[in-house]
Amino acid sequence: MVEQTPPMIQVQKLVKRFGLKTVLRSLDFSVQPGEFVALLGPNGAGKTTFLRILSSLSSPTLGTVTISGYSLPGQAAAVRRRLGVVSHLPLLYGDLSAEENLTFYGRLYAVEGLKARIDEVLEIVGLAPRRRDLVRTFSRGMQQRLAIGRAILHDPDVLLLDEPHTGLDQDACAMLDEVLRQVSGLGRTVVMTSHDLARAEDLASRFDILSRGRIQASVKAEDLPVNGLLAFYRESLRAADSRPRHEVAA
Repeated sequence: MVEQTPPMIQVQKLVKRFGLKTVLRSLDFSVQPGEFVALLGPNGAGKTTFLRILSSLSSPTLGTVTISGYSLPGQAAAVRRRLGVVSHLPLLYGDLSAEENLTFYGRLYAVEGLKARIDEVLEIVGLAPRRRDLVRTFSRGMQQRLAIGRAILHDPDVLLLDEPHTGLDQDACAMLDEVLRQVSGLGRTVVMTSHDLARAEDLASRFDILSRGRIQASVKAEDLPVNGLLAFYRESLRAADSRPRHEVAA
């Protein structure tokens, strides 16, 4: 019997409530090592809330979350060492330079050969010429580039990205796409939320549709219908909307 590889991310019966409002409803989600999952859904579906739970920034109300064999929230410190996170906020220090920001985070993660790794990352994200400039002088797109550099600096097992292309110009978007292809090519696990279906279709190996607090449909890239991701996305949302209310109750 062939031993099955355990999931890199395993979520079971996840519930997240804010007061009387239930955002995630008994959600199940599993990602194998090396998968690139695009998490898609309408505004308000709970995508950002879900990624905040995976990144240990928020705790579930009910359910279990395991990443790389460690459970959340109890083993959050061990999980964080294995994560790279890009959120809507760049999470950078404006009064430090690009190089100083990466040095600070690199020391937190005890990155070996840190100076050489910082040089490599700054080249990857196209900020080597601005390495000594203060981050508060950067444009939104440049800050996002540096945030991506910070997320990949320690070569994490899992990369979580919440609308990472937001605020980037076309050149920066192309740079990010190349970084994501490199990370995925190295066998790392990626979960990315996006409203850009064309870009997601070009990058991801699997597509999960989140609506009404649950994963309503999932398909691998090779199994997409001939009319593409947009058609699959729309049909998945129509099917979710047609289900009786009691089927999506928490």
